[in-house]
Amino acid sequence: MELKWLEDFLSLARTGSFSRSAEERHVTQPAFSRRIKSLEIWVGVPLVDRSSYPTHLTPAGQAFLTTAQEMVRTLRDQRDHLRNRERAAQATLSFAALHTLAQCFLPGWLRQFEDGMGEFKTRLVADNLLDCVQALTDGDCDFLFCYAHPEITFELDPRLFPSVRLGTDRLLPLSAATEGGDARFRLPGTADAPLPYLAYTAQSFYGRLVSIILERAGERACLVPRIENSIALVLKALAQKSHGLVWLPGMAAGEGTGGERLVPAGGPPWEIEMDIRIYRSIEKSRPIVDRFWALVIANNPAE
Repeated sequence: MELKWLEDFLSLARTGSFSRSAEERHVTQPAFSRRIKSLEIWVGVPLVDRSSYPTHLTPAGQAFLTTAQEMVRTLRDQRDHLRNRERAAQATLSFAALHTLAQCFLPGWLRQFEDGMGEFKTRLVADNLLDCVQALTDGDCDFLFCYAHPEITFELDPRLFPSVRLGTDRLLPLSAATEGGDARFRLPGTADAPLPYLAYTAQSFYGRLVSIILERAGERACLVPRIENSIALVLKALAQKSHGLVWLPGMAAGEGTGGERLVPAGGPPWEIEMDIRIYRSIEKSRPIVDRFWALVIANNPAE
């Protein structure tokens, strides 16, 4: 059974004329008649009374008419829904990003593409680095935004997942301020008075960077882990309430709600620079993705 047979049948039920319906359906009358006959063979009973003019439906045809109308309407509605969804998908860019970049970097950065891209939609998922990388390799997003450091690698073949450096940021030690404006907790601390420390999970990107900092600082930091979490903005909120010292990306170090201020808790030996990078998969290509990537490259000359 073909959809056009149902559409032919609905036309004939409406016009009562094989010739008029054939003209309406842009086929010859013999071809139209053969298609109605094919539908009747598929249903198994006569649907049209050909002995009278205008043509009338048989009782079986009348019963089948409602079903045919519902079937055609349902199929058309579903077709339109899928086409609209596909058009929307073709005009949507999907991003996976670390929480900090999703909140503090992406909203402003994306504005530079408004003129070159025209109207486009975005879908953004904020997650940890491992899940963001997984989303890119699985094809669940078009682009990955993350921090990068030469000593922390993750398995992305640059031939399949090229990247562009968008800028830099620094991971900084920060603390709530005293009334006088000094850091409440200041590195390196002492064995007698170790500093409460808001730690990242050991295998997280920030956690691994903090380990590098502590190894290279030149003096021992006396820290007592108090709370562990993998999300920088969660630890920031705790630091603003004086729960302890925290390392944060510089772009996330601004004031929080209520004006709680974080101040530097140590100098350059306790900091580390990170790249901000965007990655894509060359295997996931659509016109809007390619156009966006070309603008990214144009706005960020080769390193």
